[in-house]
Amino acid sequence: MTTADLVGLVGILVAIGLIIWLAYRGFSLLLAAPLAALVAAAFSGEPLLAHWTQTLMAGAGRFIVQFFPLFLLGAVFGKLMDDSGSALAIARAITERMGAAHAVMAVVLACAILTYGGVSLFVVSFALYPVADALFRQAAVPHRLIPPAIALGSFSFTMTALPGTPAIQNAIPIPYFGTTIFAAPGLGVIAAAVTVCFGLWWLRRVETLARNAGEGYGPDAHAIADPELVRERAIDTDSFDPAELTHGHHSERSPSFMIAMVPVLVVLVVNLLMTWLILPRMDTSFLAEARWGGISLRSVSGIWSVVVALIVACVVLVLLNRGRLTELRRSLDAGANASVLPIFNVASLAGFGAVIAALPVFVVVRDGLLALPGGPLVSMAVATSVLGIVTASASG
Repeated sequence: MTTADLVGLVGILVAIGLIIWLAYRGFSLLLAAPLAALVAAAFSGEPLLAHWTQTLMAGAGRFIVQFFPLFLLGAVFGKLMDDSGSALAIARAITERMGAAHAVMAVVLACAILTYGGVSLFVVSFALYPVADALFRQAAVPHRLIPPAIALGSFSFTMTALPGTPAIQNAIPIPYFGTTIFAAPGLGVIAAAVTVCFGLWWLRRVETLARNAGEGYGPDAHAIADPELVRERAIDTDSFDPAELTHGHHSERSPSFMIAMVPVLVVLVVNLLMTWLILPRMDTSFLAEARWGGISLRSVSGIWSVVVALIVACVVLVLLNRGRLTELRRSLDAGANASVLPIFNVASLAGFGAVIAALPVFVVVRDGLLALPGGPLVSMAVATSVLGIVTASASG
């Protein structure tokens, strides 16, 4: 590695540190990402304005063009599930059925069903918190375990491992690898099983230690925070703008568990049908034309499947909850607005990643990681993890 490469690598590390520090200080990624990218480019002696306007903005723009439909429909679906009371109905039914004896597992399972069904993790968190709070209080489980229980069910295996999940993290690789949203189902199920089993074991272990120490539920926890405060703390959210949670109109009555589950099942079933039956039988040869980008169906089939699944699920949800969604326009507007900040946040990080990938030293880092011993799976896994840090974003 030359001196220039070493200086460039230091610049990347400084840029990453800067973006982390700014994020923890509450600065928006819309400001932090371009600033950090300019710092990294400056260390490498690259033209700053060119990287900002030609590299960062181009990378961010490509991300928005490809994935905004998923952000938009995912946020709208999550808001409709919230306002109709469907998310709360599913959470209550599962936790009541499993009971206080399995409080932690009930919360994890409820979160997993909702997020695997396409509901935004922020909507799930707000819907589950009061239910989990009451259940943990009844079961004398420390309230400090509520966040990790929600995180295990919402932010882990259903977001990244289970085949067919409509999460954006599962959709991003599709245009690059030509895969479907159900790619590698065997490995996905195994990875999900390992994640959930280890997570539940750890939570159970902490719960047992707390009981043996006589900890109990603990001092009264505050009610869930004001959404404006949450937005301030979660300004860099990549799924749903928390400020929109209080907008729209929440129904005073919830549907039955079966009715609430129908839209979730629709997402999964339509997704599966589009992926394996409908799209493969359609004539999509027109995609090879220049005006459609000269692509193949493999480049867009996964995204199209999720888009159609979410649209159909939203229509079904509205039809089943006509009497509960009394302010439908407000709910739709709130859901649409909730997608804007997340898509620009993630796109800014994707643009930052594009700048990092364009620096000369990035080639050295990439080649070194891919040359690690252990075969392509090991080297790719390590490289993906490290480059996720280098580019400050898994999406980037």
